[in-house]
Amino acid sequence: MTALSKIEQVSDFINKYFVVWVIAASVLALYQPDAFTWIGEYISPLLGVVMLGMGLTLTPEDLKRIVERPRDVVIGSLAQWTIMPITAYLLVQVFSLPTELGIGIILLGAAPGGTSSNVMTYLGKGDVALSIAITSLTTIVAPVVMPAWVLFLAGAEVQVTFAEMFREILFIVFIPVVAGIVFRQLMERKAPTAAETSLVVFPSISVIAIVVILAAVVGLNAENIFTVSAVAIAAMIIHNTVGFGSGYAIGHAANMPEDRIRACTFEVGLQNSGLATALAVTFFSPLTALLPALFSVWMLIVGPTLATYFARKTDEEEASRTGTESVMTD
Repeated sequence: MTALSKIEQVSDFINKYFVVWVIAASVLALYQPDAFTWIGEYISPLLGVVMLGMGLTLTPEDLKRIVERPRDVVIGSLAQWTIMPITAYLLVQVFSLPTELGIGIILLGAAPGGTSSNVMTYLGKGDVALSIAITSLTTIVAPVVMPAWVLFLAGAEVQVTFAEMFREILFIVFIPVVAGIVFRQLMERKAPTAAETSLVVFPSISVIAIVVILAAVVGLNAENIFTVSAVAIAAMIIHNTVGFGSGYAIGHAANMPEDRIRACTFEVGLQNSGLATALAVTFFSPLTALLPALFSVWMLIVGPTLATYFARKTDEEEASRTGTESVMTD
């Protein structure tokens, strides 16, 4: 067995039990918060590592798809940019959420897509290329779109400027993603073995970074978690459900093929909760980061469940089609 094969086995093991690590770290942080609270000041750099890993997975061909197939990419991106932040704002008003929790869900709604949507699209047998293209576009313009929405929807409650938020998102999202794309191209030309190794290693590094971020937020909110209202949790779940439902409905209304409808579903329904968490801790308070952090756990439950349903539906349709063809042949 080669060294790369061993590294791949370890990486696969870490990735496979992502949910287990999240739950274990969250429970540990809940009962031993002091062991994790110090990580709070490092959340932004940790997210930068995650976004660097995302950049490493992207190629110039992925970005070309934005130009080559603009219609579906724009539809999916516009749906995410409008439906999710507006829905978040409406939920804050309807449920009369406290200011800090309200800003947290607005940050979540205004966040771009994350790599989780790409993974779930793949597991759900959707159009991964479209998913990556939408994620890429929403991530690239996040430094402008996200602070604009947050200040527009929660301006009276926010003491941060557009420039401050723009700069923070630029440093923890845009620059690492672009660096990852450039770094991969350089490695593939100069050191292809190193490039292959990095693509194997970085997903597990991203998993570890996300788990550490969640543990830090749970530790910082150890006292708040037991008192957070069921209404706030319900608002988060409704927000996610509206995202999935509207993404699927818009895909149908736009006459997309089924695999692209699934990509649109996951792109609208799953946001970069890590970015929302990092901004919440940086500019607001640990309590503001609570709902985005809880969403990270929630999406690891509902995302794979929906992906499994989609995949099973495809398998059943293929089996039915194969059976029909067999009968016709006989």
